[in-house]
Amino acid sequence: MHTLIIDLIEQGGYFGIFLLMVLENVIPPVPSEVIMGVGGLLVQRGSMHFWPLLLIGTLGTVVGNYFWYWVGDSFGYQRMEPFVDRWGRWLTVDWEHIAKAQVFFHQRGHWVVFFLRFSPFLRTIISLPAGLAHMPRWKFLTFTFAGSLVWNALLIKGGEWLGHWLADSQHVLAWIIIGMVLATLIGYVWRLFTWVPRAGRFTGREED
Repeated sequence: MHTLIIDLIEQGGYFGIFLLMVLENVIPPVPSEVIMGVGGLLVQRGSMHFWPLLLIGTLGTVVGNYFWYWVGDSFGYQRMEPFVDRWGRWLTVDWEHIAKAQVFFHQRGHWVVFFLRFSPFLRTIISLPAGLAHMPRWKFLTFTFAGSLVWNALLIKGGEWLGHWLADSQHVLAWIIIGMVLATLIGYVWRLFTWVPRAGRFTGREED
């Protein structure tokens, strides 16, 4: 029973990895660390291969991030702000987060899309400001793919390393994965119940 998560990902194969990585970037809370980490474990076991896993997982990441880029690019500030105000609790994000990320995006430039792929907290949220800023689509996809490729490779190698290190203690590895999933779920639930509607309005622009 404690190996259920590993078994489900293994049975889903590469297509399952792709879908999970899309969801990881669209619907919280689906942790990529668990998805690609388990993928690395399966590589160590011989059930999957490194390069197909890396490329398919990265494509899933790009598709999931492109969803939020497309939303921002298509809907713009005026339609997005009321949506985030209403549904932000379930997305675990407030409009202030989006506005501040927008300022950060403009200050740091397009390369921030690449470097934030290594951040466990900001790698998805930056896609929406990139879309709101109408970042060139080809550049967004290129930077997202490159950054996600590096991040996913590290996760896969980490899973392989854990698989080798705990080769004789697979039950320990299974409980580590369960612990990561539970920690993510608890963090998400805590965010839902402690979410407080904003008292003020941060737009990222100076008031007149």
